[in-house]
Amino acid sequence: MKKYILICFLLFTGVGAFAQKFAYVDTEYILKHMPEYKSSLNQLTILSEQWQQQVDNNFVEIDKMYKTYQADQVLLTEDMRKRRENEIIEKEKAAKDFQRRIFGPDGELFQNRTKLISPIQDKVTKAIGEIAKVKLLDFIFDKSSEATMMIYASSNYDISNDVITRLGYKPGTIIK
Repeated sequence: MKKYILICFLLFTGVGAFAQKFAYVDTEYILKHMPEYKSSLNQLTILSEQWQQQVDNNFVEIDKMYKTYQADQVLLTEDMRKRRENEIIEKEKAAKDFQRRIFGPDGELFQNRTKLISPIQDKVTKAIGEIAKVKLLDFIFDKSSEATMMIYASSNYDISNDVITRLGYKPGTIIK
């Protein structure tokens, strides 16, 4: 009987020794602790608002041109009407191109976001990798991303505060 218990004990400890270790982080939580992230978001917000104002101004100008055209349409010759219509169409085309160039999928706003945010995300990823090596973790999941979903996670495995500390910031102090 003692041999049987000893064999079971050794078997379960052996299996436990080869178990994979998991952890998770909340990158949104980590990023909220980083002043450079908040600063980058502020810069992007300012740029976005400035560009949106330009887009709005372009469309207001087009609207004014169209209303003026409608008011003057009766007095214009056929040639003058076509010329004014073409001016309005060209102005509208230019405004839409500008909007697409700034706010499109590969637009300037996206490029600026990548330029400002990527180095910060790389810094966080590097810190997570270093902690994973130190703590001998096999997998770390990001619970803030939509692709990975956790139904339950013990707070014992959350290493977000460790990452914030590794980056040189104080956990619990969220930048607003």
